[in-house]
Amino acid sequence: MSNYSVNQAGVAYARRLIDTRQYVVRSQWRDVQPSATAENDYLDGHSWDEYGAWHLAVTDGATEETKARYAFVFGDFRRLHRMGIIACHYRAAEWGHKEVELAAHELLQYLDNARG
Repeated sequence: MSNYSVNQAGVAYARRLIDTRQYVVRSQWRDVQPSATAENDYLDGHSWDEYGAWHLAVTDGATEETKARYAFVFGDFRRLHRMGIIACHYRAAEWGHKEVELAAHELLQYLDNARG
């Protein structure tokens, strides 16, 4: 199993999206999470840093500038999805990635507090 570290750039970007109200509160994550094609399309017009900012974790030891480097996507490359954060939290908890789980939990609380 891979080991992950919290992607601080991803956490900061998620907070910016929340602060600027670029989020969706209710969605079906399975319907909106990016497919491999959507990821490739995004990478056609954006940098690896921009792509990585949509992820809460980086894969320890993975090669830079590869999709394998990034894990726990939380948005659709336009907006953050609350269900994306919940999916990150659940999956991290399920597989014992405590630091990523806590980062997702903190973002979920931040989003919910921002909503009032």
